Amino acid sequence: MNAVFGKKFFLLLFGVLLAGWVVAQDYQRQYGGRRVMDEDLRNGVPMWEESKEFKDDVFTFARIQYDSHYGNYGWRGGRGGSRGKWRTDFPDADLNLSFRLKELTSLEVAPEGVILRLTDESLFDYPFIYIIEPGHLVFSEDEVLALRRYLNKGGFLMVDDFWGEDEWANFYREMKRVFPDREPVDVPLDHEIFHIVYDLDKKPQIPSIQHFMYGRKTERADAESANYRGIFDDDGRMMAFICHNTDLGDGWEREGVDRGYFETYSEPYAYPLGINIVTYAMTH
Repeated sequence: MNAVFGKKFFLLLFGVLLAGWVVAQDYQRQYGGRRVMDEDLRNGVPMWEESKEFKDDVFTFARIQYDSHYGNYGWRGGRGGSRGKWRTDFPDADLNLSFRLKELTSLEVAPEGVILRLTDESLFDYPFIYIIEPGHLVFSEDEVLALRRYLNKGGFLMVDDFWGEDEWANFYREMKRVFPDREPVDVPLDHEIFHIVYDLDKKPQIPSIQHFMYGRKTERADAESANYRGIFDDDGRMMAFICHNTDLGDGWEREGVDRGYFETYSEPYAYPLGINIVTYAMTH
């Protein structure tokens, strides 16, 4: 398929983004969901001004923060999970995808993403939300009600980076609490989401860079192939796109770490599919 950036784009950013794989810790200040980031915490991702002409039509990458999850030691709730799985690949994945959307599409894109809880009043200001590593996530009752209302009102959820049958079973159970009468269904390769901007020739399975370095194409023995499933409303609108047994976020985050990983996964699959998903969500 067509290269997303070309070699010169990669060479320009490879050195600059090499440090981008380091996960930032306590650096954020939040104001009503907005994340305010210092220049040196963008890991080389360029800054840009938001469009004043289209200030009400700007795409903002919205990551969902959650607290409760099941782990190796049972259920963990409250603030115990606040520094946990929801921040995987953060902030580099959010920043890098936003930059690529700005550079490669006609979308107006905010240079900074936001961190939201499902119960935040500002949730409905963002038509696209992203949940990562939900394999042990447990929604509170308030989160169940908020997510159901958000999706029914026209919002779009992307879910990413969870692996194996046990993690799927947990996520499936939680989504059945949100929509007891709806089933996640397989999204076929000929669906528009795989072709709307970039024409994908397969449903990609993208491992983390650590597994790639060990020559692995999957992260779990019971995750032989990627599953892409959707949850649809009564009119056939896709409300949620679920990326299981694959890790698009790492493909965005780690683009400057290893050239082999970039050329194998980030360039041909992680970015094209990410751009397709956002474009689909913003146009349907």
